[in-house]
Amino acid sequence: MVKAIRVHRTGGPEVMSLEDVSLEAPGPGMVSIANRAIGLNYIDTYHRSGLYPLPLPTGIGMEAAGVVEAVGDGADLEVGDRVAYCSAGFGAYSEAINLPASRLVKMPDGIDFEQAAAALLKGQTVEYLLQRTYPLKPGETCLFHAAAGGVGLIFGQWARSIGATVIGTVGSDEKAALALAHGYHHVINYRSENVVERVREITAGAGVPVVYDGVGRDTFDMSLDCLQPRGLMVSFGNASGAPEPLDLAVLANKGSLFLTRPTLLTYTAGTDELRQSSRDLFSRVLSGDIRIEVNQRYGLADVQQAHRDLEGRATTGSSVLLP
Repeated sequence: MVKAIRVHRTGGPEVMSLEDVSLEAPGPGMVSIANRAIGLNYIDTYHRSGLYPLPLPTGIGMEAAGVVEAVGDGADLEVGDRVAYCSAGFGAYSEAINLPASRLVKMPDGIDFEQAAAALLKGQTVEYLLQRTYPLKPGETCLFHAAAGGVGLIFGQWARSIGATVIGTVGSDEKAALALAHGYHHVINYRSENVVERVREITAGAGVPVVYDGVGRDTFDMSLDCLQPRGLMVSFGNASGAPEPLDLAVLANKGSLFLTRPTLLTYTAGTDELRQSSRDLFSRVLSGDIRIEVNQRYGLADVQQAHRDLEGRATTGSSVLLP
């Protein structure tokens, strides 16, 4: 038996409970992983609340790092391998789990468990956003919302390292300072400044070619207004709730804009894509282009408080659960 967080009904943080669950020997192509650190991500709150429905009852959590303890037939890993995962299934909030080897990535020397658990989902999200959804080029200017969050801090460092000019939005002066220390050239406090006016000012009236928006309802319209003609709106999350339905004529009236709603699972659907994305991320961390900072740590038994803090925007950078 192992300890794991289970969800029997959707709702607030209180629907998560720590339970004993059985863990069978891994089947063909599967491995058993003893989790050493577990990533806490906003998408976990969508699964818990039912915004992104899962069959119930269910485990929860997508990301962790640990050690392979048992290997099923045909799996391309060995006992003792240090591995990480973020798109292998659900149930990472646990002491141990069985997962398909094809959805795991090996951790290179120099990356520790907390770094990997804090970075993989967020970092692979940044990788596909700025390298493949809209390949950001040196000299281009972009806008990223929630710049002081876990994804935002990685994004700012990565985008700056390739020579882009990065504008971020935050909700406090403290978060503005944090974002500036992680690659952002300009930071806008949306509580005290007009975001659209400031973006137009920074870009000499032109607007930006791309906005990366993981906030959703609260920022969607302003994001469109920050774009230059034929700019791309990348809506990749709903932290403030889902945006209202969009009349496509709005995209025409605002300058023949483009809109996409990408997901990490689509961009890492194949094993080769998945592992290349992780290699790109880990190489940036090892080179010093990106530093991963774990600013909050919780025990598995404290998962309800962890979700309250995350949804209350009381966290900065990355958070991990420690089994």
